[in-house]
Amino acid sequence: MSATGSLQGANAPRVGSAVHAVTSVGAILEIRGLTAGYGGAAIIEAIDMDVAPNEVRIIVGPNGAGKSTLLKSVLSMTTRLAGTIRFKGQDITGLPTPALVPLGIAAVPQTRNVFPSLSVAENLDVGTYAAPRADARRMLERVFELFPDLKAKRKQAAGELSGGQRQMVALGRALMSDPALLLLDEPTAGLSPVYLERIFDLILDIRQTGVTVVMVEQNARQALRIADVGTVLVGGRHYISGHGQALLANDDVRRSFLGGGVAA
Repeated sequence: MSATGSLQGANAPRVGSAVHAVTSVGAILEIRGLTAGYGGAAIIEAIDMDVAPNEVRIIVGPNGAGKSTLLKSVLSMTTRLAGTIRFKGQDITGLPTPALVPLGIAAVPQTRNVFPSLSVAENLDVGTYAAPRADARRMLERVFELFPDLKAKRKQAAGELSGGQRQMVALGRALMSDPALLLLDEPTAGLSPVYLERIFDLILDIRQTGVTVVMVEQNARQALRIADVGTVLVGGRHYISGHGQALLANDDVRRSFLGGGVAA
């Protein structure tokens, strides 16, 4: 039995989380045999991954495993050497990045993810430009419901905010395009422990609005606690996938990627 298969029936996710099998049935995002990198050098190889609608998928692994490259490949920001990517059944392999937003895909990069000289409100407004179908007023109300801090600071320059607040601006701007799929690259990097926990809570709140979340995260132990499905990459290849709690309880995963210790 493969490592993936051995976990699919194991420990159920935390109470209240959606339960999705690691399967292609009804997947919103389907990746098949994806090999990609930069120039002619492959960073990820032969990646297969299916993400179900309304799932929180967490991608973890050691530095250099290809986690961010996988997200960038979905966004056509790498050199694809093999494989296909489908979104809602549509082949999006190689589609230019700007063409993906109107289809319902939004992303938040790890760095340079806000316009510091623009106000919070102006940053959020930018999120509607590539998706004119979105009801901007409705989306702004939803963003302010998720991030009440931003409503109070809507006239303030984003560059004056704390790191955690800037991350909320970046998340809010992505949500302004009314996406079905949100790709996040290490959204808690550099944040204080207080804001780290807030961001994880907000990701669950975003999922409750019907948005599927795929997130790369270095804070693996905390992130897997909120994961419907976790995927571990090692050396650019898929190592294991399973429900978040199952991965936390897996001795090999805990010893190799979570710093050892007992299961949380």
